Amino acid sequence: MASAAGATGWLRGRVKAVSSGDCLVIMGSTKAEIPPEKTITLSSLVAPRLARRGGIDEPFAWESKEFLRKLCIGKEVTFRVDYTVSTIGREFGSVFLGDKNVSLLVVAAGWAKVREQGQKGGEASPYIVELLRLEEQAKQQGLGRWSKEPGASEASIRNLPPSAIGDPSNLDAMSLLAANKGKPMEALVEQVRDGSTLRVYLLPEFQFVQVFVAGIQAPSMGRRGGTSETVIETEIVSDDQNGDTSAQPRAALTSAQRLATASAVGNELSPDPFGREAKHFTEVRVLNRDVRIVLEGVDKFSNLIGSVYYPEGESAKELAYELVENGLAKYVEWSATLLEDDVKRKLKTAELQAKKTRLKIWTNYVPPTSNSKAIHDQNFTGKVVEVVSGDCVVVADDSLPFGDPSAERRVNFSSIRCPKMGNPRRDEKPAPYAREAKEFLRTRLIGRQVNVSMEYSRKMGDGPASTAASDSRVMDFGSVFLPSKEGDDVSSVPLAGGNPPAGVNIAELLVARGFASVIRHRDFEERSNYYDSLLGAESRAVSTKKGVHSAKDPPVMHVTDLTVASSKKARDFLPFLQRNRRMPAVVEYVLSGHRFKLFVPKETCSIAFAFSGVRCPGRGEPFSDEAISLMRRKIMQRDVEIEVETVDRTGTFLGSLWESRTNMATPLLEAGLAKFQAFGADRIPDAHLLTQAEQTAKRQKLKIWENYVEGEQVSTNGPATERRQKEELKVVVTEVLLGGKFYVQSVSDQKVVSIQKQLASLNLQEAPIVGSFNPKKGDIVLARFSADNSWNRALIVNAPRSGVESSGDMFEVFYIDFGNQEVVTQSQLRPIDPSVSSVPGLAQLCSLAYLKVPDVEDDWGQEAAVRLSELLLSTPKEFKAVIEERDAPGEKVKGQGTGTVFMVTIIDPEADLTINAVMLQEGLARVEKRRRFEPKHKQIALDELDKHQAEAKKNRLGMWEYGDIQSDDEDVPPARKAAGKR
Repeated sequence: MASAAGATGWLRGRVKAVSSGDCLVIMGSTKAEIPPEKTITLSSLVAPRLARRGGIDEPFAWESKEFLRKLCIGKEVTFRVDYTVSTIGREFGSVFLGDKNVSLLVVAAGWAKVREQGQKGGEASPYIVELLRLEEQAKQQGLGRWSKEPGASEASIRNLPPSAIGDPSNLDAMSLLAANKGKPMEALVEQVRDGSTLRVYLLPEFQFVQVFVAGIQAPSMGRRGGTSETVIETEIVSDDQNGDTSAQPRAALTSAQRLATASAVGNELSPDPFGREAKHFTEVRVLNRDVRIVLEGVDKFSNLIGSVYYPEGESAKELAYELVENGLAKYVEWSATLLEDDVKRKLKTAELQAKKTRLKIWTNYVPPTSNSKAIHDQNFTGKVVEVVSGDCVVVADDSLPFGDPSAERRVNFSSIRCPKMGNPRRDEKPAPYAREAKEFLRTRLIGRQVNVSMEYSRKMGDGPASTAASDSRVMDFGSVFLPSKEGDDVSSVPLAGGNPPAGVNIAELLVARGFASVIRHRDFEERSNYYDSLLGAESRAVSTKKGVHSAKDPPVMHVTDLTVASSKKARDFLPFLQRNRRMPAVVEYVLSGHRFKLFVPKETCSIAFAFSGVRCPGRGEPFSDEAISLMRRKIMQRDVEIEVETVDRTGTFLGSLWESRTNMATPLLEAGLAKFQAFGADRIPDAHLLTQAEQTAKRQKLKIWENYVEGEQVSTNGPATERRQKEELKVVVTEVLLGGKFYVQSVSDQKVVSIQKQLASLNLQEAPIVGSFNPKKGDIVLARFSADNSWNRALIVNAPRSGVESSGDMFEVFYIDFGNQEVVTQSQLRPIDPSVSSVPGLAQLCSLAYLKVPDVEDDWGQEAAVRLSELLLSTPKEFKAVIEERDAPGEKVKGQGTGTVFMVTIIDPEADLTINAVMLQEGLARVEKRRRFEPKHKQIALDELDKHQAEAKKNRLGMWEYGDIQSDDEDVPPARKAAGKR
């Protein structure tokens, strides 16, 4: 607003709110972050009054306000102050919408009566004569509040249900959620408490409720404290204007915030930094606007949690995403668990970008150094491939391809602790009930499909008693659910937010059987989302004296571990193991593709066992990891049958192994991951099947047989790799991802120019006829990139969410020629000619060769991503990319970060060092672990990279700040006395 306009000067502004049928809040048209505001009551008008708390509307009050709201909200107006009544502190004025006087429009429609004179003789509208004329005309025509229809006055009074704000008992929140979950509900935002908390009328019932925006938390607007108990225990939040109160979940505040709140009891707390900006951002978009709310859940205080969508033009925007993208809210786990995975990923990506650019609340952002952090990839499904202990399992993520090292994820059960298994190599015996707890899980989980809800991660061993380097590792915690079946003694547990039951919570099942105890967390520590259920299960186990709570002596099992004994002792057991031909066993561990640790219940011993006549690549050799992965998926901790033939000089028993009547050497040989040694085949059962399986792999040239020539022995790691000619490309970098990955375009690729010319020649001004263009997931379309409004080829990654504003359907798209990914509306999409869409994407996914760059969840992951962006994108230039390796082809591009990856050395022609070397020197990456029998060219490259890494270590830079870091390779095979080969 023009501050020098004077009392009678005309001002310009935008209507921010409409509080009644004769009163508007107008904000100035300035460039200020929070522009000045004026509350203007229309001169000489009196509109019907809306009900205050617990009261009743005057007749036609709601219709009067709605007329003015729909007429003016969000629109540019011209106004001036006609007079001021100082006794009540109100300003009365005239407001023009374009060339139309708003007061005249209101009176002509019959929604306000005219007051001829104010408290003083001059206090009247300059347009009083015209107002009186229009009022008389409205009366004669029976318009608005002057309606002459019988019962119209009574029918206009809203039947307001009791407000749920301040008294949650006035609303059955769970029933409301059950009836409307996932469905868009019409609502009108009446008040914005802070950037992420709205008070709304749910239409058409006019239920007045408070809604937390799911997945985010905006800075606080400050609050007044009550008693110490009120502030700390229930965290009641008071509204400064009308005294409304509502309980906020404890999880929404950190321990530091609670302490600050407690210390400020009785005092008014000022808003957090950017609290006012976040509130204003939300107000100008949704206050007094029609919105759609999709309920996602209810917290324990009966507060509603939901996604809020507001209209902007022809599309619908998601308030949570807009706040996070603009640096005015942060992503929070406690309510994000209610959202779908794609929505959570979008919010996390937006927050990461805001942190990277230091937007608003992230202006002074420094990555946290606390011992606890949230897990970013929240939920997944997969198959249990290993039970490590009673409270830890390994689950193979279904969303990742077989053979991917990151596919197997170690999950520790949240908030419980089982007896420790001990370590036979350090002569540590299992604690009482440790074996029983592990076996209980093995028989129920191994090979079964489960749902995993990750909840938090924690850096272990910060206490003074921890001295081992391994104690400083970061452990991930979550809840694991198994589809329910008859005989389970706990009920099915729904996922947070009331999703359909995920089945039996395994942690609760363990606690109920007395095989685990519940951890008593400190107040500020993260915990299981099902903590109360765990405490209830423990109470039942204690009362019935089950497991560790029993007064009886725990069961004892003496197991002879021959894997750590001498080879002589192993040979002493041979007669007992040969006596019964086939005997049952349990696979305890996969040491290599053909060698395992087995537990033989009948002889109560653990043995090292290997396939007779079958040999897989050794650790560090090509295809070794794939062979191990295959066997882990097939037989890890499964019940099997074995037939022992003999024992070798290292104490490893040789023979055959069957699972479900299948000789398990067969899938290894069929996959080309092992060789069959025909010598002594007459002593091996199923030898003919093994020979056939190997011949099949040879014919198809699978894995170790990829260079096989009939009659010629070919080494799997011989000179063929050495003779490979490295390919060099001139490239430009188009997008940088996390974990050292980025997208490039080849400068010399003529298809780049050809595609750009074809797109430039298209006429894309008019949108397709409604219904003629219905893009779906997986389609190639044209999409308008938001950064420069250019049209580019794009792959539909995610289709619209069902039930949300059809005219504003949101599509997540991946630009296949550049590697960018964003969310657009359908109006920003166009169909594409098949001749243009058939050309493969021009953006190639690359990774820094031979380096391990920390991911976003790891320490220094965000710094690494920011630095790599600076090196590759800060100045447009050409780089030289030397392709060192390519991953296995065949993975289809499904969006950003998928498809074939080129491992490259990226060279800046203007610098002395490669980008790979710079990341190492600054301590933002480390050299990948060496394997035995590396090709010569790779050995040379690794030696050179080691020098740059040594420099970062010496100077304590980046991840080396506190010295050498521990390897993340936790799977170490049991030690043995003799080390010779069999």
